Parts: sequence; structure tokens; C-alpha cells
Amino acid sequence: MTAAAVLDVGLGLAQLLLVLAMTLAAWRILRGPRAQDRVLGMDTLYLNAMLFVVVFGMRTGSTIYFEAALIIGLLGFAATVALAKFLMRGEVIE
Repeated sequence: MTAAAVLDVGLGLAQLLLVLAMTLAAWRILRGPRAQDRVLGMDTLYLNAMLFVVVFGMRTGSTIYFEAALIIGLLGFAATVALAKFLMRGEVIE
């Protein structure tokens, strides 16, 4: 088995496991009993989506996916901070 074949199998397995993690995070968002659980599920979902895009970029060899992953990370972080501030104070913009 060549190194390229091992890398391809490893990246495919990583994508499969990231899809499973995204499914479980979506389940936590839908079924979370509290708002904090839903925020944690959303945080996990955007992080797994970002990693999925990075692994896909590694698999295809294109650099555009790394920029897309950076945008997903920035938007996810901003959304998590806004939701945490809303849960703490009841408003986002003061």
C-alpha cells in the first residue's frame, strides 16, 4: 500500500467520522433541554464543519477550501459569542 493510498483512506475515514460528529451535534441542537446545550451543539457543529472543509481541501489539493474554512471559523466564533452574551445578559447590543 502506497503512502498516497494510506492518506486517501485516512482522509476518507476522517470525513466519515466528522459527518457522524456533525450529526450528533445537530441532534444536540434539536434535542438539547437547555439553551446552553444548544449553543454548545452549535459550537461543535461549526467546528466540525470547518474541519470537514479542511479535510476536503486536503483531499482535493485545492487551497480555496482553506479560505472557506477560515470564514466558517470566524462566523461561528462570532455567533457563539453573540449567543453567549444573549444568554448572560438578555441582549446582544447594548
